[in-house]
Amino acid sequence: MSERVVITGIGVVAPGAIGVKAYWDLLTGGRTSTRRITFFDPSPFRSQVAAEVDFDPIAEGLSPQETRRMDRAAQFAVVSARESLADSGLCADTVDPSRTGVVIGSAVGCTTGLEEEFVVVSDGGRQWLVDDRYAVPHLFNYFVPSSIAAEVAYDVGAEGPVSLVSTGCTSGLDAVGHAAQLIREGSADVMVAGATDAPISPITMACFDAIKATTPDRDDPGSASRPFDRTRSGFVLGEGAAVFVLEEAEHARRRGAHVYAEITGFASRCNAFHMTGLRPDGREIAAAIDAALAQSRIPATAVDYVNAHGSGTKQNDRHETAAFKRSLKEHAYRVPISGIKSMIGHSLGAIGSLEIAACALAIEHDIVPPTANLRESDPECDLDYVPRQARAVPVDTVLTVGSGFGGFQSAMVLRSTAEAA
Repeated sequence: MSERVVITGIGVVAPGAIGVKAYWDLLTGGRTSTRRITFFDPSPFRSQVAAEVDFDPIAEGLSPQETRRMDRAAQFAVVSARESLADSGLCADTVDPSRTGVVIGSAVGCTTGLEEEFVVVSDGGRQWLVDDRYAVPHLFNYFVPSSIAAEVAYDVGAEGPVSLVSTGCTSGLDAVGHAAQLIREGSADVMVAGATDAPISPITMACFDAIKATTPDRDDPGSASRPFDRTRSGFVLGEGAAVFVLEEAEHARRRGAHVYAEITGFASRCNAFHMTGLRPDGREIAAAIDAALAQSRIPATAVDYVNAHGSGTKQNDRHETAAFKRSLKEHAYRVPISGIKSMIGHSLGAIGSLEIAACALAIEHDIVPPTANLRESDPECDLDYVPRQARAVPVDTVLTVGSGFGGFQSAMVLRSTAEAA
């Protein structure tokens, strides 16, 4: 079995953009999709902005029954999976279902559905003993995040390994990394893999308010997400999904599939230090970067673009900058780096996959998306963070990284197939 795993299909549901073309246009245009929250009245909250998806499930091809059954996060995942399969050119009658699997990442599962149903069964929170007769029939699925992966598997007809990965904000990276490993070990020929989250709800906003992780900026929602900027004040919550078709390289070659990129390296580490805190030296994320580069068998100088985690918190941005310097050394000062959360917010578990999509498209088009809203660089973040405008440069090798609560640190290397051959 070949150890080579390639991406042959991409599907995206993102704030400001549904579908891959719209997503890439938004990113390369440097447009932000952050706004004052419209899903509920945000006035009681410290943070009142988010990156919301304008999503009509019926218009996106889901039936009324599917819409009723599935939580918003599952709807995002299924719609993205359908686009990725269509993009890949795979047909159900030409793929062995027993050799096809699904891995979906999610940090907070079916948060939207759970909160909505609690409000109903508790009569707006007035009843301590809730009345389950008022709940939707599929409420149990909301309690079990793996139901999201099951929904995708049902939809694509996958009968191979199916699982859900929940490692906080690195879930989107870790799910795709796990899926690639299943192909490498011979457990599957095709994996439908990615991540989804729909966390924009009162309970989530309250939780992040409590630890002051999200921005309190309200005057200009479009510029509220400012990674690496001296004036940044926290991240902007987002939502969305990105799902990929991964194939064993020879399997893809035999059917003449278009290949966006090859996944050549992936590694994950935990700092075992603090639930939300990060050491300033960036040691743990640097260890993940080093391991991913070693697996790819390339030097740091081969990296043409770095997709940063870039959450927009001072702690993360400085930690990450230190990690790039630690792993890439002098090359860290030469390679373009950017943070797309400046445009689409931080969708928790989904963001890692949305960033993989941006990386694969950067390789496809030789364009580095910008860090929107970066106007006053933090002196401690003194690398080339591609401010405000996309940059046309040759992109053959991309490093993307993620950092999450719990101490999770992940890194992935993607390369053009010509470079990885």
